[in-house]
Amino acid sequence: QVQLVESGGGSVQAGGSLRLSCAASGYTGRPYYMGWFRQAPGKEREGVATIYSGGTTYRYYAGSVKARFTISQDKLKNTVYLQMNSLNPEDTGMYYCAAAAAVSLGGGVLKPNEYTYWGQGTQVTVSS
Repeated sequence: QVQLVESGGGSVQAGGSLRLSCAASGYTGRPYYMGWFRQAPGKEREGVATIYSGGTTYRYYAGSVKARFTISQDKLKNTVYLQMNSLNPEDTGMYYCAAAAAVSLGGGVLKPNEYTYWGQGTQVTVSS
């Protein structure tokens, strides 16, 4: 019943920016964790950024994107965003939005197998 729909992907030159959006619907209560994950051809899916909202908001980032990406949310619209700046070719991949009510404490916020609901993905391609 929970549905996540991503948008905002596209092609951009190195150094450019993109903003991804994830619209959530079909649940009575907002998930505590909303995350962005990506997968490049031939590689495992990896966590990019996650936002936790349980009264106090916490943000988690993969080390490779921490200085360049920002995750945020619009609670009224049930939408999570990923602002991506200073993109490089290594950021190329399919980006997925995911949600979970709870995750494991030991780094679980960025583990794909901790998340229950997934969107269809949006492609991000960064050229040199």
